[in-house]
Amino acid sequence: MSLKAKIADDIKQAMRAGEKQRLQTLRMLMAAIRQREIDDQAELDDDQTQVVVERMVRQRRESIAQYTRGGRPELAAAEEEEIAILQAYLPAQLSDEEVEAVVDEVLAESGAADMSAMGQVMGLLKPRLQGRADMSKVSALVRARLAG
Repeated sequence: MSLKAKIADDIKQAMRAGEKQRLQTLRMLMAAIRQREIDDQAELDDDQTQVVVERMVRQRRESIAQYTRGGRPELAAAEEEEIAILQAYLPAQLSDEEVEAVVDEVLAESGAADMSAMGQVMGLLKPRLQGRADMSKVSALVRARLAG
């Protein structure tokens, strides 16, 4: 079953169960997927659909930071709920230790020694970690390792 079909099936289940928050979040996700398909004029495969889900999770994390700074904990909590729903459609996240191990492995493979190799290292890491780790945290980790 494709990821889009699973989302569509989960929308039906949420409707039957009367789960309003889950239904709203899944409909928003489906709308984002359809919009991407319209923009790209192509059917999205599971990997591309996963990228849409990751982007939505990242947007919600940014919103949480803004709501927290603005003193709106109730809005931040709502965004947290949406993240929990969306993360069900992403592969299991790697632990910090696992991410560090992959970064160290790629740094050793590439022989990167300074910041000029940042792009090369990230290019090697992206296919290994995409969807399984927060790439902004990975980037910060690589930057720290290359700088110091």
